[in-house]
Amino acid sequence: MTNKSSVPKKLSFISIYFLGINAVIGSGTFLLPSVIYRYMNLTAILVLLCTAVTVSMIALCYADLSSRFTQSGAAWLYSYNAFGRFSGYELGIFTWFLGCTTLSAEVVALLTILKSFLPIFKNNAVYISGVIFLILLFSIINFFGRSWVKIVNNISAAAKIITLLVFIIVGAFFIKKAHFTPVIPHAALTGVGPFFKHFGAAFTPIFYLFTGFSFIPIAAKQMNNPEKNIPRVLIAVMTSVTILDCLMLLVAIGLSGQKLGGYSNPLASALKTGVGQWGFAFMIVGMLISIFGVAFSASFNTPSLIASLATEHGMLPKWIGKKNKHDAPWVGIIFTAVLSGALATQSYLFLVSCTVLASFVQYVPSILAVIKFKHSNEYPTHGFSLPGKYTVPIIALISSCYMVTNFTPKTLLLGAVVAVIAAACYFFIDKDEKLEKEHEDFLAKLRRKN
Repeated sequence: MTNKSSVPKKLSFISIYFLGINAVIGSGTFLLPSVIYRYMNLTAILVLLCTAVTVSMIALCYADLSSRFTQSGAAWLYSYNAFGRFSGYELGIFTWFLGCTTLSAEVVALLTILKSFLPIFKNNAVYISGVIFLILLFSIINFFGRSWVKIVNNISAAAKIITLLVFIIVGAFFIKKAHFTPVIPHAALTGVGPFFKHFGAAFTPIFYLFTGFSFIPIAAKQMNNPEKNIPRVLIAVMTSVTILDCLMLLVAIGLSGQKLGGYSNPLASALKTGVGQWGFAFMIVGMLISIFGVAFSASFNTPSLIASLATEHGMLPKWIGKKNKHDAPWVGIIFTAVLSGALATQSYLFLVSCTVLASFVQYVPSILAVIKFKHSNEYPTHGFSLPGKYTVPIIALISSCYMVTNFTPKTLLLGAVVAVIAAACYFFIDKDEKLEKEHEDFLAKLRRKN
């Protein structure tokens, strides 16, 4: 007789929602408003809304896809079933890379904030020790599986939302109308070229504010009723974050005006302008909690991804997908910790650009998968379907391709290097007859289920 108490509990709708909030609201929300304002002034709010609509189109494609599958994996799983084994493998590696860069960026952001009031972290040895400590801490928590995940995730997400709401509500009483000018930088009005240059420069960091949504379906097998809950969560998270970000930016501009563009800790400094030192201290604490939450969310989802690559389709050696008694993918946790630790030696802005690049690489094949499945009806939806048939995915595809114009040659080169290394490793993976048979059996079972 099976001991039911030994079976790990599935994540509920509210836990998935908080996981999504933690995945999206992070360091970018607190550190990038100054960069965004610098390029577009008050018009940055319109750019934020345009970006939110763009990302929402992509998120709706993910909602459609997640309604077709219950397996873990997200983007790589969709590409695998749409375009074949190699496509799924490449996208899986890039999605794992995205998780590692996100984790690294949040760790670097966390330590960068600590530097602002704890000078000891300016010492390189102390800084590296901080990186190692944080990544080890996340790994240890994840070794104990979902019970710890739900506790830490729900607390940090709730604290994060409260912090933003306090900033918006309290800060609104100290807004000065004069700070809402200029509406747009004079340099952006000198011609079409300069305008789109400024728009693109603001679009990229704003896009980073939303990239975390793609992590939500990665651990689908650990969730209750994923084919129905994930689409609902994706829509709820994108709506919540868009509203919070717009109000946050509006209040920040109203508090600081043109000074906002020069702040290293824009929201904390903006609230300090309005209410004094306690506002700065409150926001610093909120930033640390928020960034810790995103890093933790990435540290939970990313190992699940590499484990699913190994266990569900044999794209990696099976031992990489091994789990402990708490149902935690311990080998994947170690692999993720090692790569994230190495990446965390780089600068924050470099890691942000890497994250946006990896996001782009997984969005385009996923959108194309929606179009293919709608055409073939090979994997019908179970609870959610995009309206307008091809309209949403086509808009999402055009919007995603626009991101290419904002990548630097260095960023594109890095993407090419990751793709080439992944491809080279693919041809050394053992693909004996037994593995191929398991692969075919799984596909047949999946088709029967759908």
